[in-house]
Amino acid sequence: MANDITRQVLYFVGPKQVELRTETIAPPKADQILIRTELSAISHGTERLIYEGQVPTDMPLDETLPDLAGTFQYPFKYGYALVGRVEQVGSAVSSRWLNRLVFAFHPHENHFVTTPEQVLPIPEEVSAEDALFLPNMETAVNLVLDGQPLMGERVAVFGQGVVGLLTTALLSDFPLAELTAVEPTAHRSTLALDWADAYEAAEPEEIENSRTKYDLVYELSGQPSALNLAVNCARFGGRIVVGSWYGNKPVTLDLGSRFHRQRLQIMSSQVSTLSPHLSGRWSKERRLNWAWLMVEEHEPSDLISHRFSIEEAVKAYKALRKFKATAVQIVLTY
Repeated sequence: MANDITRQVLYFVGPKQVELRTETIAPPKADQILIRTELSAISHGTERLIYEGQVPTDMPLDETLPDLAGTFQYPFKYGYALVGRVEQVGSAVSSRWLNRLVFAFHPHENHFVTTPEQVLPIPEEVSAEDALFLPNMETAVNLVLDGQPLMGERVAVFGQGVVGLLTTALLSDFPLAELTAVEPTAHRSTLALDWADAYEAAEPEEIENSRTKYDLVYELSGQPSALNLAVNCARFGGRIVVGSWYGNKPVTLDLGSRFHRQRLQIMSSQVSTLSPHLSGRWSKERRLNWAWLMVEEHEPSDLISHRFSIEEAVKAYKALRKFKATAVQIVLTY
């Protein structure tokens, strides 16, 4: 049809293979809007696992997001941090949506049609680049809620990728006795100290050889081997919050030495749901609103390390490995 829209869409087509495809979509229906993408963020955790073929292929992409239906079976679209501008509105949609800057949990593509209910208007106080960090900030908020840090506790955060840095930044607002960022990469350790306000930074080997024990440990490195180290550095009755998703990488966990006698707790934390013990007081809307406030306060766009145009998508995903020591947040521009 003459009014159809041609767009570019990023597909994962196999391990270490992405492809930019051209598709045609119909214009928005009466209750829909057309978004023109300006920016999208590549997840250094989940998307790297996808890119490297380290995810269960029969697992749903995300059962909570309509735009991420299907499974990790090639070929598929993925992505969950996109900022765009409303370019057209259907006849039943208020014209106030036109030209509005919005956030969407949506795959990488330069145009898409959706409904107003599936996007989030970006507050005027928040820049487009800062808004890209909303999903990771909401994850960090969820991690803090699940870990329940207490005044005077010693806390360690393993892994200073984007989620680790944001979590460290939120924890730095608490009156803790100690806040240690555990990270083997010098660049990220510096960010943890200078941007996220960790009290100190340490390499995994230093933590392993240290006698310091922590009340609360976050495992956010994405490395299965770090979980044993997290268990070993927790004190009696300590909590270990696992925010990492390991995909199909096996995890060998030593629970035979000190785990039982030290009465340690290992808990999962995942942003798709709220912990049952919070659901009576917290809702997803309340958590999301707080994430927006934290994005506004911390301005995480400083963590953007690399920018690639959507036409350079192949190079962008190769950068996940090529610039492993310095890549923090990679962004696609449109």
